[in-house]
Amino acid sequence: MTDTSTSPRSFALPPEQVQWFTEARFGIFIHWGVYAVAGRHEWLKTRERLTTEQYQAYLDHFEADRYDPAQWARAARQAGARYMVVTSKHHDGFCLWGSQLTDYTAMQTPAGRDLLRPLLDAFRNEGLRVGLYHSLIDWHHPEFPVDSLHPQRDDEAFRLAEQGRDIRKYAAYLHGQVRELLSEYGKIDILWFDFSYPKWNHGYAWSQGKGREDWQAEALLAAARELQPHILMNNRADLPADFVTPEQQQPMTRLMEGDRPVIWESCVTMGTSGSWTYSPDEQYLSSEDLVKLLIDVVSKGGNLLLNVAPDARGQLPEPVLDRLVGIGRWMDLHGASIYGSGPADLPAATDCRYTSKPGRLYVHILSWPLGFLHLPGLAGKVQFARFLHDHSQVLYQEIDASRTDDPEHVDNVVPSVLPGTLSLKLPRRRPDVLVPVVELFLHD
Repeated sequence: MTDTSTSPRSFALPPEQVQWFTEARFGIFIHWGVYAVAGRHEWLKTRERLTTEQYQAYLDHFEADRYDPAQWARAARQAGARYMVVTSKHHDGFCLWGSQLTDYTAMQTPAGRDLLRPLLDAFRNEGLRVGLYHSLIDWHHPEFPVDSLHPQRDDEAFRLAEQGRDIRKYAAYLHGQVRELLSEYGKIDILWFDFSYPKWNHGYAWSQGKGREDWQAEALLAAARELQPHILMNNRADLPADFVTPEQQQPMTRLMEGDRPVIWESCVTMGTSGSWTYSPDEQYLSSEDLVKLLIDVVSKGGNLLLNVAPDARGQLPEPVLDRLVGIGRWMDLHGASIYGSGPADLPAATDCRYTSKPGRLYVHILSWPLGFLHLPGLAGKVQFARFLHDHSQVLYQEIDASRTDDPEHVDNVVPSVLPGTLSLKLPRRRPDVLVPVVELFLHD
């Protein structure tokens, strides 16, 4: 169990080394492994209580015969992503690369080759930064102790026979694999660990969770920084690091620690099932839904890491490609409101989200109003307004709601608008983009 009696060491890099990440705002997550053969869930092995022998069927039929990492990278870049994170190893212990520390790798499947290196190279060639998701958990390793998450937790005979497993030996293996990846696979920009659970036993009284002491996390993160001093790391090794990772959710407001903004990244699935792996029955969010999600995340100071799940042959499903194209079309016209932008210091108008950068405020209109869009608190602060998609001017007027002697004012503008409101005069027809954005040029 993790010792929480003393404050853990923080591995946070200085702000200037994290700036690229907070400016990028949009990344692509890739979950790919032998679980794609099953087409149900990446936690398949534990959800269905499969033994190693039963799970072997998925390795035996993992061919990846239509794998085209250049296509994946091109699709991500055209969608507007600035970085990617891919599963080097998930909780099942299967390795996408030819690790020298185990034979439980892609090399021992019908695919017969290292699948990780060409993927990293392809994304770098498209100008994206690259990251590795690496599971701290390993249900295949013979020294990983059986706990409440283990696939064979309900097999009492197995559990009793395996009581002598030594987490220290597993930790040495974990460290060795991380060193292998950071030594032999070029510059890695992000190390995305998953995950710690020091207080979880899921109702199994005999089970203990696992945290920083089990992973020997301080030594692990220190070794990663020694090998690649620039690398960003998340907080899931049970130690403070560079960013926090809310999963399948959006914070209600900007995340703060006192007066200091917290660097955060929301990882979400494109599909509605909540599964991170490929499923032939998956239903997907629309491009508009995903763009709105990205906008909301950035308006609260976060990054969006959007998951895509290739099938067992190495193909991105057509609905996934379609969504990426839709996001890319919007980003191509509206990227200024996302890249390098962050929260605004005033509350957004109804059905809007604001992002900002020095001298600019971006008004994302999630629901199209009739005639006017009223922006409280902005009167006297704006010198020019335009739509971002075509740079056409947006007319506006500043409203003093206390005036009742101006018939034109009363007839054409809702008289209950608060003093200090800027009202944008919008066309009756909504622009033909997923989410219209008005760019406001602010006075110095």
